[in-house]
Amino acid sequence: MKKYTSRFDKERLFLGIAAPLLAIVAALVVTALVILATGKNPGPAFNDMLTYGTASDSQVYILNKATTYYLAGVAVAIGFRMNLFNIGVDGQYRLAAFIAAALGGALTLPGIVSIPLIILCAMAVGALWAAIAGVLKVTRGVSEVISTIMLNSIATAVIAYLLQPGRLGELDRAGTKVSTEPLPSGSQFFLFDTGAAGELWGFIVVSAVVGVLYWFILGRTRFGFDLRTVGMSESAASASGVGVKKMIATSMILSGAVAGLIGMPTLLNDSHEFSNDFPGGIGFTGIAIALLGRNHPIGIALGAMLWGFLERTTNHLEFQGYDKEILGVIQGVIVLCVVIAYEVVRRYGIKRQQQRVGAELAAQASGPIKKQEVA
Repeated sequence: MKKYTSRFDKERLFLGIAAPLLAIVAALVVTALVILATGKNPGPAFNDMLTYGTASDSQVYILNKATTYYLAGVAVAIGFRMNLFNIGVDGQYRLAAFIAAALGGALTLPGIVSIPLIILCAMAVGALWAAIAGVLKVTRGVSEVISTIMLNSIATAVIAYLLQPGRLGELDRAGTKVSTEPLPSGSQFFLFDTGAAGELWGFIVVSAVVGVLYWFILGRTRFGFDLRTVGMSESAASASGVGVKKMIATSMILSGAVAGLIGMPTLLNDSHEFSNDFPGGIGFTGIAIALLGRNHPIGIALGAMLWGFLERTTNHLEFQGYDKEILGVIQGVIVLCVVIAYEVVRRYGIKRQQQRVGAELAAQASGPIKKQEVA
């Protein structure tokens, strides 16, 4: 029995390592072929990416980007663990950042009070916007994919209407940009000064706390167990006494609350205002990062840093004469390779498990037969 357990653990470890390694190798091969197709040598391109991406200023840039991307990945992953596709993260975080920025610009309170209020406001707006899709699903059976796509469009329209001079927006002195009123200096989040490498956003601490809470709540509490159970089988969860509709609505609200935090690193650490050039599309990036990280907090963190690394290095490659579309190609290839590699390894693992169970049953069945023959 001990020997079998040891063999089983080693095989699980092998499968766990094989999936990411297979994905990395496949992604590198396909990316190399794409670069070759453009008439360039992939060797110098990979070397330049590694050299530039590991520079101190690039590391700070990557961590700042990963702070935002990590929150987006966790927001999407909460829905995935419930078998829900919250494609509305993009609209939830943009609307939350806009309302929070307008509130922050109007506050004259000390930073120790105003900063928590801004963060709580963003979380509340994101949660309420996601709750609309959750309520529609549990009361009317509306697919969360359809409702959140429509809510994304509505959020964009609401922001465009309110972000105008005379409403919640104001025109800058140059007359070229409309934004909310800038946050007072006391309402700006702290920064880590890394010297010549630049300033590291202090909101990375909040992102880390969110990751710990995500791991603890979903992996170490009854609520998280119920949530994962509903995601795997609604009928089984319902039979065991879990309120399926309540869990669906709750998970959408939690996903929206985390989505509300996505814009906070940029708002509190960088731009200090919401304008038309506020970063967009991060919610869709979160979908790719959640897939890359397999909904695991550490995996999502690695995926977020990888995404930041690719953005930093491939933008640099453009100045080296490589096509700017390489970034999109590499990102898409990596996501596809990861999804395919994990599915291949998962099916292989299931097949191996079936073979082991079959061998054990055969061994147990042959035992009594041999005894009878001896008798």
